[in-house]
Amino acid sequence: MVLTVELGDVSATKLPFIVAAESGIYTRNGLTVTQFITPAAAEAVRQAGVIVPPEFIKSGVVGDINIGGGSPTIVRMTTNAVAPQRIVLATNSNVAVFHVFARNGITSLAGLKGKRIGYGNPGALDQLVFLVAAKRLGWDPVHDVSMLSNVYGPDIAAKTKVDAFVGDAFVGTEAAKVGFRDIADLGTFKIPILGSGVNAMKAWLPTHRAAAAAFIKSTVEALALLKTDKNAAFAAMTKWYGISDPALLEPIYDQAARLPSKPYPSAAGLKVVRSTYTWREMEIHPPSYFIDPSFVAALDKSGYIDGLYRKHP
Repeated sequence: MVLTVELGDVSATKLPFIVAAESGIYTRNGLTVTQFITPAAAEAVRQAGVIVPPEFIKSGVVGDINIGGGSPTIVRMTTNAVAPQRIVLATNSNVAVFHVFARNGITSLAGLKGKRIGYGNPGALDQLVFLVAAKRLGWDPVHDVSMLSNVYGPDIAAKTKVDAFVGDAFVGTEAAKVGFRDIADLGTFKIPILGSGVNAMKAWLPTHRAAAAAFIKSTVEALALLKTDKNAAFAAMTKWYGISDPALLEPIYDQAARLPSKPYPSAAGLKVVRSTYTWREMEIHPPSYFIDPSFVAALDKSGYIDGLYRKHP
């Protein structure tokens, strides 16, 4: 069974898939996987010292499976007429862990009211999480703050007029160098998200359900392996991300080790997406149009996932 896999950005949520490739899990499950990182994703992490080897970078290919945020995938599907139409089969990131980095002089979230907030692209998890947090603070996210896109990390933020930006915790050192400080952990809001996970092409899935099932099985096996064998995770990151410094490896691994063992596509996260982005095309479809939990459920109900951890308590 042959399939192509887009890894999207370089982050802890992609670690199970490079572990699956490097440990032979894909092969053992009968899969021949062509797996790659996009040039844009590789360039985005270069400033943080992550150098993706060129053999793992590819452009111009739409994967049968995309490993990326369910939220931005769904937003694109419901706003862009030519966007790939996908369905979320698994979510390995289901609680928001973003931080807010603000310019010197702003010390708390309260100080951001009336300010400009930078994020990546519309529908992306950084935007979604901040919008939900703003509502919980009692703000009108349209009139009480200005949300500005295309702010990918501290270097870009420093060249713009944004007062703060939303990003991963591990960019804190780079942010400090350009005048931004970490003022808030949005994880304290405990916002459910349909985060990074396995998104399959709708047109591909009906005739390739066996391959999809083998891929989800590989996913849960890789999650179990990385949680129980740090060396396997480090070896995969060194090869795919060009990282050998333990100071860089450890924080990525710490995030990955907290990924859910049973990566059901988050129904709670889907509800947050649909209550935040309320246009017609988002509302007219049932949840089954966006998520399919059957693959993870089959492995869970059979006891297979629990069995992986009985082998490695």
